[in-house]
Amino acid sequence: MLLTFDQIVVFVILIVTLILFVWGRWRYDIVALAALLLVFVAGLVPAGQVFEGFAHPAVITVAAVLVLSRGLLNAGVVDVMSRYLAKVGDRLTIQMATLTGIVVLCSGFMNNVGALALLMPVAIWMSRQSGRSPSLLLMPLAFGSLIGGLITLIGTPPNIIIATYRAETGVPPFGMFDFAPVGAGVAMVGLIFISLVGWRLTPMREGRSAPEELFQIEDYISEVRVPEDSKIVGKTLYHLGLELEKDTEATVVGLVRGDQHIPAPSGYQIIMAGDILIVEATPEDLKSLIDVVGLELAECKGDCKALLGSDDIRIVEAIITPDSPMTGKTAISMYLRSYYGVNLLAIARQGRRLKTRLGNTRFVIGDILLLQGSHESIQEALKSLRCLPLAERGLRLDQPRKVFTAIAIFASAMAVAAFNILPVQIAFMAAALIMIFVKVISVDELYESIDWSIIVLLGAMFPLGQALETTGGAQLIAGKLLILSDHFAPSFIVAVLMVGTMLLSNVVNNAAAAVLMAPIAISLAHGMGGSADPLLMAVAIGASCAFLTPVGHQSNALVMAPGGYRFGDYWHLGLPLSVLVVLTAVPLIMYFWPF
Repeated sequence: MLLTFDQIVVFVILIVTLILFVWGRWRYDIVALAALLLVFVAGLVPAGQVFEGFAHPAVITVAAVLVLSRGLLNAGVVDVMSRYLAKVGDRLTIQMATLTGIVVLCSGFMNNVGALALLMPVAIWMSRQSGRSPSLLLMPLAFGSLIGGLITLIGTPPNIIIATYRAETGVPPFGMFDFAPVGAGVAMVGLIFISLVGWRLTPMREGRSAPEELFQIEDYISEVRVPEDSKIVGKTLYHLGLELEKDTEATVVGLVRGDQHIPAPSGYQIIMAGDILIVEATPEDLKSLIDVVGLELAECKGDCKALLGSDDIRIVEAIITPDSPMTGKTAISMYLRSYYGVNLLAIARQGRRLKTRLGNTRFVIGDILLLQGSHESIQEALKSLRCLPLAERGLRLDQPRKVFTAIAIFASAMAVAAFNILPVQIAFMAAALIMIFVKVISVDELYESIDWSIIVLLGAMFPLGQALETTGGAQLIAGKLLILSDHFAPSFIVAVLMVGTMLLSNVVNNAAAAVLMAPIAISLAHGMGGSADPLLMAVAIGASCAFLTPVGHQSNALVMAPGGYRFGDYWHLGLPLSVLVVLTAVPLIMYFWPF
């Protein structure tokens, strides 16, 4: 069968788009917009339909679910569950089952990255307390967040996308719990496997042999005295900072003047002779500080160390999340001291404290930062920078605890959607607005909670998927698969489609994989003369089970640095889990959703 010109064009655009997704040089939302422009220029999508994807019900639902997830986090729903985890003991199997079980449950009803991000600090803390490497807990936790999303319509964007595609077959979209018979079965089998066997397959990266702190503050906090002949006498700490930036990365984190203790002093503080400056500095930087600025080492009589632990000053370890504005930037470019009132004392990556120059180190997702500042400045910085404090510091963001209110709003929205009283996108958008009215989430947080790159990706990919269908490209691919149906049972076709989607989802965004594979599933069902439901379910399962690479899902990327994982580590646990998912899901699909 010869390809038409339109089919050649759409296949070329798709292939180039997928290559750029895998390459990762440009953001996937920008790549998707460029692909959308190309299909318009090629005449494959009319001008009036170019931006229709942004009004697609699936896009609205995904945005609403992200807002509701933020509301649940603000209200402390997951935090209430996770605070009891410290009571489960030190046995690794029990810790694994408890942590993964909670993240599976939470991910079924909220954004899986959000659930993972809140439980991950708890997992790191439990690992330290037990003297184990965090790598044993973090990868299973990430994979648990993925399988948990299979349970409900709102558990993961691919489910929402597949539900809307079902309406194209002439039947109502999948409902809130239509995914549960298959998804819950897969999640349960996956949870048992991870808890009993799977964690043993996780590569164990270097961990601490004892439950000690990742950052030993006293190792690099020093005290220097300002002599009378120092050239910085009479100048401000701001001018001293400019002087330090030329040759060192030392940071002034406190000041002692007689009986006066000043934690996190202002940059406008004037330096006087006899002042003791508490500085964070490596031995090399400390030497430069003494030689260049003309300071001298001071004997600390106990007040300096006490200053760092006072009620006015906090030192907190925090993890950079996927939606943090810090990703890809440096401490210098972020102006952490000037804009946020906090000092960056150290960075840990892949379980180790970095020895590189802090100011010029580009932050990555999962970096653990040691921040110092006042109680108020730390809280505001964590909110603005979207970082999560580690559990052992005992820091709680001062959000009103409206757990029952948030749960009631969320449960009501699910019930309204489940009983078809309102379309799911309307029900969840209404719930998001109610959370704003009752002040569970602020207007600013509403916009911050939406991952706009995902929204742009979905809005751009829907017309691209439509072009694949209207040009006959989807039917062409389905026709190739139909040849297999003449020789193999329908269950084999379901498995092939699921595996193909799974492999695609490991290299591109799972929402994009669902958008591309859903038209092929529908065309294949028409060719086989049966229901599209089992094939759409296969796509939904495959799109959400990206266990083989760190780029397959944000959850995988989030645990890479704290766990110390390498790119090739994921398939050790991911491959057997993927096989288990296929072996479990295919029989369940054929039973609950027959052709």
